[in-house]
Amino acid sequence: MRKLLPWLLLAPSLLVIGVVQLYPALWSVWLSFQKVAGVRTAPVGLRNYALVFGSRAFAESLWHTAFFLFGYVVLTLLLGLGIALLLNRKLKLGTAYASLLFVPWVLSDVIVGLVFKLFVDPDTGLFAPFFAQPLFGLQGSALLTHVPTETFIASVPFPPAPALIYLIVAAVWKALPFTTLLALAALQTVPREVTESAALDGAGGGRMFAYITLPLILPQVLAATFSLIIGGMNGVGMVFALTGGGPGTSTEVLSLLLYSIGFSALDLGRAAALSVFIAAVNLLLLAAALRASRARGER
Repeated sequence: MRKLLPWLLLAPSLLVIGVVQLYPALWSVWLSFQKVAGVRTAPVGLRNYALVFGSRAFAESLWHTAFFLFGYVVLTLLLGLGIALLLNRKLKLGTAYASLLFVPWVLSDVIVGLVFKLFVDPDTGLFAPFFAQPLFGLQGSALLTHVPTETFIASVPFPPAPALIYLIVAAVWKALPFTTLLALAALQTVPREVTESAALDGAGGGRMFAYITLPLILPQVLAATFSLIIGGMNGVGMVFALTGGGPGTSTEVLSLLLYSIGFSALDLGRAAALSVFIAAVNLLLLAAALRASRARGER
């Protein structure tokens, strides 16, 4: 009975996990090999995967996701580390600034997307006069409707549409408090004795950060990086609310493509195949994060 007691205590949690997570995951994998017509299904093998991976929409959304994640993760990390370094110096306005800084964290992605969309409204938008300047090369303040006419490389949507860059800015603003808080907590764990000794040895601010501070907070930075990548790749609310994938398909990322196939086209087989691909990428990222943290802990 003692051997069964731990399993009996875990049984309610395991049951909930199985119903909420395991069963839908297995059902999605099974569904990805089926053709769904109403309530009827018929096995089609790998046809759904071939249709998804062979489509132009998938290739474009993959590039859009890569551009978005690169800009989103890099900007969020750099700004988060910079603001955390300023707050760690205990500025006089640190507490008030920190309180304002963390406001975006409590807002939903949909709310942030709608607010940033209102900011660039041609008639009443707060940022509309700014983007209407000739510097940006846009027609009026059509930030969310302008599409680049030429690309540097054939079949690669680069340069990205201004709407995709604006989407990155909105996503960075939303995620910045999380990264700043994580970096600030990491900076406060750096022993003061180490930094004081380095200062006495003549290490400047840049060298101290590169050779002392950054290596000590690297586990938290890696955790924030993988968290941002996974969150950015799976988030759909802000894209749906801010751009809706437009103009055209210039901001259609993988998560929005999954929504379009599953809920707009009602092709559950192809949607399941794409969801399996996204889940596999998430598992690879999670495995990489665990491997990186384990390797760092063994040093």
